[in-house]
Amino acid sequence: MNIFVARLDYSVQEDELKDAFEAYGEVSSVKIIMDRETGRSKGFGFVEMDNDADGNNAIEALDGASIKGREIAVKEARPQEERRSNSRGGGGFGGGRDRY
Repeated sequence: MNIFVARLDYSVQEDELKDAFEAYGEVSSVKIIMDRETGRSKGFGFVEMDNDADGNNAIEALDGASIKGREIAVKEARPQEERRSNSRGGGGFGGGRDRY
């Protein structure tokens, strides 16, 4: 199960996030998303747990919990395709002068 974790304090490290989730089961991976230009945390990340029941227990227990003094938001991550299908379409043509 892939779990989305938001509102992380910028100083939280991947091993600290892993420790919080390991209390509920085996964690297979942890990734905190970093800004490419600054190298600083963007304040959110993902935790992968092999067992869905453990993942659901972790979500229930940790959503609203505090890590480094900051209340985090935890929920099941949605697949990328699902996020796109729910978004409003974009695009179109710019205004201005006729091109012909």
